[in-house]
Amino acid sequence: MGDRTIAKIVHETCLAIWEELVSDFMPVPTQEKLASVAMDYYNRWGFPNCIGSLDGKHCQVKCPNNSGSSHFNYLKYFSLVLQGVADADKKFLTIEVGAKGKQSDGGTFASSTLFNLIDNNRFNVPPEKNLPGTNIKVPHVLIGDEAYPLKTYLMRPFPSRGLNPARENFNDHLSRARKCIECTFGILRAKWRLLGKDIEVSSQKAIVIIKCMCILHNVIREKDGDSDLDYCNIMLGSQTVWEDEITDRRARGANTLQQAKEIRNTFMNYFLNT
Repeated sequence: MGDRTIAKIVHETCLAIWEELVSDFMPVPTQEKLASVAMDYYNRWGFPNCIGSLDGKHCQVKCPNNSGSSHFNYLKYFSLVLQGVADADKKFLTIEVGAKGKQSDGGTFASSTLFNLIDNNRFNVPPEKNLPGTNIKVPHVLIGDEAYPLKTYLMRPFPSRGLNPARENFNDHLSRARKCIECTFGILRAKWRLLGKDIEVSSQKAIVIIKCMCILHNVIREKDGDSDLDYCNIMLGSQTVWEDEITDRRARGANTLQQAKEIRNTFMNYFLNT
């Protein structure tokens, strides 16, 4: 068969895999599902009320003609961003592919569907819940690294400047739980070697391929569990994880930031006593 025929077959197959399997292996999370994820994060990683770890991954794509510079990332190659949220078992809860490589992780999140859903209370986030062993209620939150903004629903580390033992302890707890998304990306790249080089198709077709790899990742995690060789290699550290109106709005933003800081401080004090 000719190159064009094979390319068409690959594209249609990847699209079919995504469309047929997404409802079973990456459905829209329900409130009950996110509550279960939060329980897993607490039981496995010691971080309560966490509904997922968030990060972005640059996927290298062959630069199309007349593409401009918006897709070139800080490493100077053309990329599309895969934004993912992982559960405590290193499966994708939700993904979004296609943001421009030039954007920061925080910028990608701010322009994402996920941000829009959460910010408008349409992501089925469970209600506030007491921290284990206390009568102190805090919201359920995502966790991310320092590239992300601090929100009432998104915890990030304390800045490295001005750290005290309590803040450093919080950062350690957050980092340990956040490794779930780093390991998820690492397993994905180890399994699908295409992510280690240029994907030599158009950006739109690359998006379909990346989404297909993510859904197959979830299928393999579900079917093979911890016996999968690439999972074992990543967890044993034999591969490197790729980490790679105006006045009213301002007033509301300042108030929300203060609330987010108070929530983070509540988590910080909780970890000091556990």
